[in-house]
This record gives sequence, C-alpha cells and structure tokens, in this order.
Amino acid sequence: MAEPLFKRLTIIGIGHIGASIAGALKLHPGTVAHLVISDASSTHLKRAEELELGDEYIASAAAAVQGADAVILCTPVGSFAAIAEAIAPYLVSGCILSDVGSTKRSVIRDVSPFIPKDVFFVPAHPMAGTEFSGPDAGVATLFEGRWCLLTPIDDNEEAAAKIETLWQTLGALPARIKAEHHDRVLAIVSHLPHLIAFIICGTADDLADETRDKVLQFAATGFRDFTRIAASDPVMWRDIFLNNKDALLEMLSRFCEDTQAMARAVRRGDANYIEDRINRSRKIRKNLIDIKQA
Repeated sequence: MAEPLFKRLTIIGIGHIGASIAGALKLHPGTVAHLVISDASSTHLKRAEELELGDEYIASAAAAVQGADAVILCTPVGSFAAIAEAIAPYLVSGCILSDVGSTKRSVIRDVSPFIPKDVFFVPAHPMAGTEFSGPDAGVATLFEGRWCLLTPIDDNEEAAAKIETLWQTLGALPARIKAEHHDRVLAIVSHLPHLIAFIICGTADDLADETRDKVLQFAATGFRDFTRIAASDPVMWRDIFLNNKDALLEMLSRFCEDTQAMARAVRRGDANYIEDRINRSRKIRKNLIDIKQA
C-alpha cells in the first residue's frame, strides 16, 4: 500500500469548504492517514463527528495541530492572525501550513509573522463554493474540475508540490500565481459580483413594502441568481471585502464608470453601445462554457 501524502492532517474550521475537503478525502482513502477536525463552535464540531467527517475532533486549535504534518486553515480570513499566533508554538518541525482563503496578500501578511522557521507556509485558494455554510454544507465533489490557486511565499518546492498533489487528488486543477495578481483577479471575478449582489438585494429590501412584496413574488431568474449569491456567509464576505479592499475598490471604481456609461447610453437611446456591451458579455459566457468553468 502506498504511503499516505500526509500522516496527520488538521483542518481548522469545519464549515462549507472544510467539510468539503473532509468529504473529498473520504472519496480518496489513503491520502491522509489520520484526519483531525478542529472548530471553535462546539455545535459544528459535534455535527462533524455525527457526519463522521474525520478521525478525531478537538475544539482547541493549538491542541489539534500537535503532531500534524499538515494544517489547513478553513476559517474566515479575518481570523487567521489570531489562529496562527495560537498554533505557532505547537507546529512540529517540517509541518506544512496552508489555507483556503479568498484573499492572499492579507493572509500572507497576517500569518507569516507567526510561522516558525522550520514550518512551511503554502497559501492556497480553491476556486469553488456555494452559498451554504456549516458542516452539512460539505460537498465531496466540490473541487472536481475547479482551479486551486497557490501563492507560495518561499522556495520550498517540496512543500508546494505536496499541497498541489493534495488538491489534484481532490479533483482540483492547481496553478501558481503571485499573491497580488490573485487578489486583483479575484476582485473582479468573485468579490465585486458578491458586493453587487448584496447591494442589489439591499436595494430591493429598502423598497416600499408593497413594491418589495411584488419584487419577491415575481422575481425573475436574474434577481434570483443575485439572491443566491447574497445568501453567502456574512462574516466570511465581510472579511474578504475588508482584506482585499484596495483591489476591490479599484474594480468597483471601474464598474461605476461603466455603469455611468451604460446609463448615458440608455438615456440617449444609444442602441449600438447597449448592444455592443451585451454581445461582449455573451462572449464571456461562451468562453466560460468552452473552458468548462460555467
């Protein structure tokens, strides 16, 4: 029997992504010899145990990482600094620390100062997820065919390669990218769309009661899609917005300029401009379908 990729892997945070990793590992037995699950929520930890997501369940993150040769942070990015500080003294020599955060510069900024010299940090971000949260939201096949972006911060090729292998085993497509580039790309493909969804749903909620009721009653597909995105975890997205604010505000500024340009076209009856924008948007959708990322 082949040696496991990791002898003892600790997942800190058993929400949607953490539970999905645990579920995916069950589809690939032997990848991890012993899976430890840690979560500050006793309710989440108990539910994870009921679902048999791991081999051991420990509330204290510091206790959970002891003896682990790999640790993955799966909590909101705003919590990373405190967790890194708490677990740092208990990470064994040679341990690989990784994460699934949707921002990378802030993660490197917050975690790096606490990493012992003999521990390797390989930031990562699986580009997959739903609006659901908690241990019951785990989807074992979530990462299949989806990109996982790695932003290694040092030259330890062996550590980065092991994290790549883990994600490949779970069905993902690993790729390496600079942290700054990652944050700018994610600002437009993920963070800004979520921000817009929250704003649109907030606008609908602010309408007069009678109008709001009709909006909900006759909601079309477009609005329903926004409500799905807007149902995402508020703490997670609060942390993402605050920790990628520079890139997000840059993309929001561009979006506002384009919104004003479209408003002028509608006001002036500029049919050519409107049709051109729609056609460009259709091309993006077609490209996503062509590369099987739709």
